[in-house]
Amino acid sequence: MARAAPTDLPNPPKPYPGPVPETSRRVALLASLTLLLVTACWGSTFFLIKDLLDRVPAVDFLAVRFLIAGVFLTVLFPRALGRLERDSWRHAAVLGAVYGTGQVLQTVGLAHTPASVSGFITGMYVVCTPLLAAVLLKTRIGPLTWAAVLLATAGLAVLTLDGFSVGYGEGLTLVAAVLYALHIVGLGAWARKDQALGMSIVQLFMVSALCFGAAAPGGIELATTTRDWLSILYMAFFAAGLAMLGQTWAQAHLSPTRTAIIMSTEPVFAALFAVLLGGESVAGRMAVGGAMVLAAMLMVELAPRRRIEAEVQHLTV
Repeated sequence: MARAAPTDLPNPPKPYPGPVPETSRRVALLASLTLLLVTACWGSTFFLIKDLLDRVPAVDFLAVRFLIAGVFLTVLFPRALGRLERDSWRHAAVLGAVYGTGQVLQTVGLAHTPASVSGFITGMYVVCTPLLAAVLLKTRIGPLTWAAVLLATAGLAVLTLDGFSVGYGEGLTLVAAVLYALHIVGLGAWARKDQALGMSIVQLFMVSALCFGAAAPGGIELATTTRDWLSILYMAFFAAGLAMLGQTWAQAHLSPTRTAIIMSTEPVFAALFAVLLGGESVAGRMAVGGAMVLAAMLMVELAPRRRIEAEVQHLTV
């Protein structure tokens, strides 16, 4: 998903001015829990998608899924788009294009690389995010945060990898991971709690438009069974519509790096749901890798209060 990086990003972080109100700390905690719930929802879709893609082409499925999600939020919040400011329209369109291109590239790459390798490379946004945040937002990344990033990356490797090769599919997936990181950084820079609804809707429609464009040359193939449509509707309503809304709102209160580390738990939830609902057996590396990723998330969430408060203050000033 090659596109220019955002240019009208916020000013560099201000020096820490002192303790923030207790309400800000509560909001930051709520944002973290919301993002964790969103990530769990994404993780619950892996075994559903694996089954669905045996009958419906991947890009066709994505186009329909995000279109339904956009319509769902529009019906649920009919005034959201009317309240969207001009800059927010533009930002949401760019972010949707970035995310949508990442979805297409990841899907195409998955056809040329094992799912385990694809999962690991996609998870590399946990490394790309702080690098892009440091370059684009002039964010200072402390040693504890870098340690959490490295631990999360190692955990992803243990959890997902079973052999590794480098080729066309891996290259596309790596570009997708960079685009997902850029999307996280862009949301961290542009998301506002009063604009979250409208921005979420615009992003969803933009993703759908890109996926329809990618699927159009071969024609759009729809699901034909009630079971498949129930899966699509679940993934549209919860794992696309409400999840995009939750991520956009949460990132108005969290730094991009903190967001990426929380979102790195997605393969952990995917493995958990695959075992509980997909009939897969538990592997030792699932437990070890999952524990490493969760430990990385806790390192950030339970970091010294002063550092977290400074981060929250920067995002809410």
